[in-house]
Amino acid sequence: MNDSSQHAAPDKPAPAAAPETAKAHGAEALPELVRFDKVTKSFGAGPEARIAIQDVSFEVRDLPDKGELVSVVGPSGCGKSTVLRIIAGLRPHHPPTSGEARVFGRAIEKPGADRGMVDQKYSLMPHLTVLENIAFGLKLRGVEAAERRARAREWAGKVGLEGTEEKYPSELSGGMQQRVSIAATLILGAKILLMDEPFGALDPKIRMQMQELLVQLWKEQQSTVFIVTHSVEEAIYLGDRVLRMAARPGRLVEILEVPRPDVPPEVMRKKPWFNRATQELLHRLETDAPASGELSGIEQWRES
Repeated sequence: MNDSSQHAAPDKPAPAAAPETAKAHGAEALPELVRFDKVTKSFGAGPEARIAIQDVSFEVRDLPDKGELVSVVGPSGCGKSTVLRIIAGLRPHHPPTSGEARVFGRAIEKPGADRGMVDQKYSLMPHLTVLENIAFGLKLRGVEAAERRARAREWAGKVGLEGTEEKYPSELSGGMQQRVSIAATLILGAKILLMDEPFGALDPKIRMQMQELLVQLWKEQQSTVFIVTHSVEEAIYLGDRVLRMAARPGRLVEILEVPRPDVPPEVMRKKPWFNRATQELLHRLETDAPASGELSGIEQWRES
């Protein structure tokens, strides 16, 4: 997906309102984890410039002993991947054309070990085994062989890869390959995990299994996760907050609070409030609605 394909628009949309979740947790007293302040990214110059995102503003604080999972949802070309790659410090999306992007209270300058990236392409090395792929980042850090193999074997177990440690990526299914990618990222202890449509190529059953695995690992790691998705069900199931974006130009429309996942996705999908919320979010995306407040169904969830 190329998020840099949208042309400049003459009107400048207003940035989304500040998230309520931060207020509820006394955000001013919590460390700043990620902050975008009127971030715009364009590619090219002059009349041919293409705007990927325009005036995107939000902040995520470091919630103690829990972390946060932030879903980013919107149509193709709205800049979802651009947001993630700016946080990661990856060129050509980074640096922003204007505005300020910060992690841990400092301007983003380049990629760092404090941020890990998982995307749809798995990014595995075909000549390395499962165990060697998981341990590769530790090898680059100079971790001794016996220690890195022991830690890689532990992570293989955490993501359900027992018995596959000596296999090669070509011998694994897509779901298994994505488990290797997740383990290879999380083993490095990144505080921020960036996931760009990581389950988009998986069939529905495997996708739900991976969603449940992600929630389990997230609760254990207590890190902050950003996940880009086209699926409204995935966005609402996984997120503490949902960043709804729109295109032409790419912009953040609203930040929605949703319940933290506490049951498997197949159970959540049967709940009436969940179905109401997903249908409402889908309608807002399809109609390019302005910021519209809390999703239908959330009040029903509170009362249940």
